[in-house]
Amino acid sequence: MANVLSGISQSMGITRTVERPWEERDIQLREDRIGKYFKKYLNKFVFAEFSEEFMAKSKVGHLMKGVPIPLRKKEVKEFAGGEGIDFLVLAENMAWVMGCDPHFKYTKDYVAILSKLYNRKLEEGILKKGRDAAEIGEMDYACIMFRATLCINKEYLHGMYSYARACRAMYLASRNEEYVGRFKAEALDWFELVTEAHPRFANGYYYLGYAYLNLGLYAKADLAWRNFLKFSRNGKDKKEIRNRIIQIEEPVQIEAGCNHILAGRIDEGMPILEHFATTKFEDWWPLHYYLGVGYEQMGQRDDAIISFKRALQLNGSHLESMKELLKMYEEDDDKANIKKYSEKIKMVEAGIEADRQKNLKAIEEEDKRLQEEEAKAIEPEHIDEPDTADSDAEDDGRGEGKEKKKIVKRLGKK
Repeated sequence: MANVLSGISQSMGITRTVERPWEERDIQLREDRIGKYFKKYLNKFVFAEFSEEFMAKSKVGHLMKGVPIPLRKKEVKEFAGGEGIDFLVLAENMAWVMGCDPHFKYTKDYVAILSKLYNRKLEEGILKKGRDAAEIGEMDYACIMFRATLCINKEYLHGMYSYARACRAMYLASRNEEYVGRFKAEALDWFELVTEAHPRFANGYYYLGYAYLNLGLYAKADLAWRNFLKFSRNGKDKKEIRNRIIQIEEPVQIEAGCNHILAGRIDEGMPILEHFATTKFEDWWPLHYYLGVGYEQMGQRDDAIISFKRALQLNGSHLESMKELLKMYEEDDDKANIKKYSEKIKMVEAGIEADRQKNLKAIEEEDKRLQEEEAKAIEPEHIDEPDTADSDAEDDGRGEGKEKKKIVKRLGKK
């Protein structure tokens, strides 16, 4: 039966090309590449437990037992003074915390509480807040809300798609190398996850194609865009993508030639690369590097040396080309060139290591700053027990005014 259903799905164009481990598809479990940029917002909150009396009056009281609830400092004063707090406010606070840190210890509890209160409209309401924020350029807030929807429903189409697009917009607006790298990787991953979980959703393939193109993965871009054409009904966008597919036809062929060389299919790869070496793509250094690899495997050492040197003319710091040349000169015992390329390799590797250390230092400093901000965010703030008489006088009929004890807790990780 499973095979029959699979065949029917494939005939309709409904396929999952990749089936990832479930923990990679769940934002509460997967690695959080960008969470450190949002944890600073936790300093808006302190965390309080509601009294037994309050919980007894709420339909979610049994879910709130032992679960500290996030309150903003202004709300803490109202809470301590016996004033009521709208559950819509609490819901947004929980969404904030989940979105800032999906790995947060009480995320599952917050999801259970909110799901009981708002049922299926929960994701839609949080999504709207995120989209409204994105429209006015508040991208951190937007991203946090989209992440919150995925805590509630890990395969929520509009949450996945909006989150991927938000990450894309955020890295395009930044010049910070580490920030760009993290958000670019997150955007790519979630565009892929969108197409895996919702294979008939055209716009996922649209952006996934551009993400692959940005990485020089032309064959993957071509495949993603052909899926877009299969499912899209937007005539203008389809025309745009048809033009893109035509534009990358030759790069797709070159990439195929390089892949043939990597796989040892020299007879298939070399004719493709030799053809493009005399076209407008002659300045693509990877083309000459893979030609060099092919010539070397064919025993055409002179042609291999010419190709590797051409690759270095176009990309002077390409270590693999240098190492291939050094290997051949060592076989020939060419002392002058052995010295030349040994020194070049050392110089380039030293530069790479210096850049790596510089980036590591910058990352460590940024992480330290963010960790300090996070520490402040979870610093407990004690709420004094309100005067019982005053509390009774301010009871609004929902039980908030009669609370006798509020406990603020320090929260930890799982």
